[in-house]
Amino acid sequence: MKYIIVLGDGMADEPIPALGGKTPLQAADTPAMDWLAAHGRCGRLNTVPDGFEPGSEIANMAILGYDLPTVFEGRGSLEAASMGIDIASDEMAMRCNLICIEDGKIKNHSAGHISNEEAAELIAYLQKELGGGAVNFFPGVSYRHLLKIKGGNKALKCTPPHDVPGTPFCDVLVRPLDAAAEPTAALLNRLILRSQTLLPLHPVNLRRKEQGKDMANSIWPWSPGYKPRMATLSARYGIGRGAVISAVDLIKGIGVYAGLRPIAVPGATGLYDTNYEGKAAAAIEALRTDDFVYLHVEASDEAGHEGDADLKKLTVEYLDHRILQPLLDAADSFGEPLTIALLPDHPTPCRLRTHTAAAIPFVIYKPGEAPDAVQKYDEFSVAGGYYGTLSGDQFMQALFAAPGK
Repeated sequence: MKYIIVLGDGMADEPIPALGGKTPLQAADTPAMDWLAAHGRCGRLNTVPDGFEPGSEIANMAILGYDLPTVFEGRGSLEAASMGIDIASDEMAMRCNLICIEDGKIKNHSAGHISNEEAAELIAYLQKELGGGAVNFFPGVSYRHLLKIKGGNKALKCTPPHDVPGTPFCDVLVRPLDAAAEPTAALLNRLILRSQTLLPLHPVNLRRKEQGKDMANSIWPWSPGYKPRMATLSARYGIGRGAVISAVDLIKGIGVYAGLRPIAVPGATGLYDTNYEGKAAAAIEALRTDDFVYLHVEASDEAGHEGDADLKKLTVEYLDHRILQPLLDAADSFGEPLTIALLPDHPTPCRLRTHTAAAIPFVIYKPGEAPDAVQKYDEFSVAGGYYGTLSGDQFMQALFAAPGK
């Protein structure tokens, strides 16, 4: 048996008046998703353990069956693995966004989805002006970058910028959780404020301003941690070689620690214009040699953060038509049966423009296994599915279990 998990990041939502009271999943044309629901077994999955915020790092690790209180060490350390950046035992790593601040408030978490090239130039500038020694910046993809601090203390309250659009940035600066972390919090806040004096004057931002684009006029570090210790999926579930496909360093980093080889797809952007066909082709090619593929698509999450219901509906249809359907068409070509699982990691409701911890809908299709009565894939129809509501590593156990009758 071969296995693939197709994850539409943030795909779940709430009923939206502009979509006739339907969620994007309900409103979208999704024949491939509905085929999986009608021929597979459905349920709901709790992906955010008690005590954790509903971030993609938490939800994706939970989906893969990891015990978060034991292994989680922050988002930055996971992204560092994807970027090929080592974390020493005395170093703390953090995600470092380039964000847009307007009138003292966080306008968006992405600096208007700044390009890789523009962002790399800004991060190099920050490294020159603010980095070196104990503080170092590393460029990533679009607005997503890495900050390492030697001797940093992770006992910090850091607010993800995508959770607080419209909030005065001064209200959500870094706070220490104990006295030992006060120097680290003070350092990070100095870096934020200093970046706000440097970045607006850089030629990249001056051009963006002239073009009517949002400026990347502040850094925003968050999700601190050290190097994690994670057992591989092969060791935990007895599967063979596996691969991870994503445009996002976070997901690729989780995959690296989980023992999966990252596959780079040209044109993979993390947005609605990502290379869907390229991702599908890469997954199909990987399944010819590997036992397991984790295929992640970010686009629906970004549409949710923008509060754009029509775009989110479109991203759902793109995933259905341009990734799931090609996988279904190729399912008989691998020489052995293919189990396909479909799910989001968390909801990103357009109304809220941020993540929630609600249980997410999933379907697992295994050739030869009797389906349940669910006929459509969406947040509500799966409630009557075979699996009910799962938690912990129950989803992964169900994925790799022998087909039942």
